[in-house]
Amino acid sequence: MNRRKKRGSPLRIIILVALVGAALYFNQFIVPTTPPLFIPTPTPTRSPDSFLNEATEQIQKGKYIQAVTAYEQAIQSDPRNLNTYIELARIQVLYGDYDKAIENIGNAILLNPNHSLALAVQGWAVGKKGDYLLSQAKLNDAIEIDPGNALAYAYLAEILAQQQTENKGDLTTIDKASEASRKAKELGPNLMESYRARGLVLEMTGNYEEAIPEFEQAVALNGNLADLHLALGRNYKAMDQYDKAVDEFNRAIALKASDPQPYVENALTYLRIGEFAKAIQYAQQAVTVDPTDPLLYGYLGTIYYRQTDYASAVQPLRLATRGGAAETADKQVVQVEGIALDGDSVAMYARFGLALARTGACGEALQISQAILQAFASDETNAYNANEIVNICRGGTSTPVPADVQPEATPKP
Repeated sequence: MNRRKKRGSPLRIIILVALVGAALYFNQFIVPTTPPLFIPTPTPTRSPDSFLNEATEQIQKGKYIQAVTAYEQAIQSDPRNLNTYIELARIQVLYGDYDKAIENIGNAILLNPNHSLALAVQGWAVGKKGDYLLSQAKLNDAIEIDPGNALAYAYLAEILAQQQTENKGDLTTIDKASEASRKAKELGPNLMESYRARGLVLEMTGNYEEAIPEFEQAVALNGNLADLHLALGRNYKAMDQYDKAVDEFNRAIALKASDPQPYVENALTYLRIGEFAKAIQYAQQAVTVDPTDPLLYGYLGTIYYRQTDYASAVQPLRLATRGGAAETADKQVVQVEGIALDGDSVAMYARFGLALARTGACGEALQISQAILQAFASDETNAYNANEIVNICRGGTSTPVPADVQPEATPKP
């Protein structure tokens, strides 16, 4: 017997069709716009230009660390942008981070080995590290590629001036530096680097009065560089404008408190005008900033010696010449490596020996005297001081130390 099939319910069919339609709609339109579970929602990414703009703003505010961070973020965002590497390396040289500058400018040159500005910055950076042969080769290459590159001439003038100051130049170095500095100003009359370079060349040649307006203009173009204030202050001091000099050194301290150099400059300025208490204060601050630098102890001991406080002069002069353990401001112990006896340090050794003799420590004083005589017997001043140590220890009448035994030359910036 045949059984009749049941007809489907119209309502059930309508519901089924609706469900199928909803499923299709969900798969077609909803699923593609729904983020997968447990995956973070992406955040909008910044453009490289936004990082570059931020770096520029930070530089204008004198915030070096923040500027470097912004440049590094720009590089991460666009590692093929040669100009970013160049700008980062430029500010790193200006702020004394030469190794990082060399690394970054090397990346720029990998992208374009014949880029004039990249080669110029590379020459500048390696020159600041003392590689004068490579420096000048790179800078001359930059000028050959682009004879209108004002920065290349400015960097060349600066490096040549530094080389001459370190007594590593030749008979042509001064003329080359002067010519390059003038060319930099001719091609880049609105560049801070042009005025900086010209000022350094004029200072190197002893033309302090002419150097002052060059550094003043450089500071007007960029007042956030401690080294510019330091250079301006040095030239004010050379022209006996001591109040202005101290103001500039203090500005340098405000911008870069971790650098002992402006403290030393203030100490030597106050020493020159006979304000020993202030000179000692700044010399002590310099030691606090870098308690491992023997030359800083030499300055402090020299100031005590000039004040005729021989007892206080002995220990810092011992650290400067002999080295040894020193205690930092936070009670840590550090080791100081003494400066060897040579033509640059012999006056400091003489002060040490004389201070020892005048405080009765003749055993050590006579050792210093003997060492000076052995090394500098033919030098009238050094021989005089060595013999004076012996004379004091034998109970003879002390005579004044010759006037030409002056405080050591200011460290090179």
